[in-house]
Amino acid sequence: MTDALERALASLDVRTGSTRRHTLSAGGDIVLPTGAATLVYLVSGEITGDLSGGAGCEVDAPTGDGRRVRGRRTLLAGDAVMSLGCRALVLSSQSGAEVVVVTAEITPSEVVASLPGTVLVTGFAGLEPAAAALAGNLGPHPGALSCERPGDSVVCRSMIRSVLLSAVRAWASSGTWPAPIADRFLARVAAAVEADPGRDWTIDHLASLAAMSRTVFAERFREAMGSSPAGYVTEVRVREAQRRLEAGASVSEVSRALGYASDEGFRRAFRRRTGVAPSAWRAHAVTA
Repeated sequence: MTDALERALASLDVRTGSTRRHTLSAGGDIVLPTGAATLVYLVSGEITGDLSGGAGCEVDAPTGDGRRVRGRRTLLAGDAVMSLGCRALVLSSQSGAEVVVVTAEITPSEVVASLPGTVLVTGFAGLEPAAAALAGNLGPHPGALSCERPGDSVVCRSMIRSVLLSAVRAWASSGTWPAPIADRFLARVAAAVEADPGRDWTIDHLASLAAMSRTVFAERFREAMGSSPAGYVTEVRVREAQRRLEAGASVSEVSRALGYASDEGFRRAFRRRTGVAPSAWRAHAVTA
């Protein structure tokens, strides 16, 4: 479980979009839409969301405990809520609130698919005090649509990852994660890629492992895993690359070990998935 959890946490690929600050008057509300991941951090006041229409999970940041929840839940200052965009969610305030709203693109993966559509983290400010303190100054003035100041996107990405990491950890400790791959043939393919990410995994080879035609395999894989077979191979490779870079391996060593034809090809793939160059990822890990 420990190795699986570490791989899962390293695999979370987040790109932030717009950041907005909202001041809700008494009785005001905001709507988190479907089809997009959205983080809401509560700077002050209170907000309430109704999860009756879909499953959610609530994580207590101080203890790390997690549980499934439905119905109305109220968040207070220092709490956070993450919608993965499975359904629209309305957040309303009885007495008024100030919130920071961050949209994001989260690469589909087995990890993300295993989580409920809504994640609430109570006591987020205690879990990530530095990020929470910075959140009070995040985002442009009301009416602007994007992160404009240097550093905002880094803080936003850190907050989103922290919320997701909290949920994955809580689910792992409760025994409800990871969700198994129901299709045993696809599970065999995923296990083979995980075991040897540097292999030259062609679609023909993967389809043969699944005992399916190319077309059927590609369709069933995307439906079950949320990404194409090639995208999944890249996801596993980048996840392994992160681990090796953090352990001190050079970019060239990692590139060769994971089957890339050139260091430049590896750099492009890594940057597309993580938003940073592999050398920067390694430098941050070494100095952290």
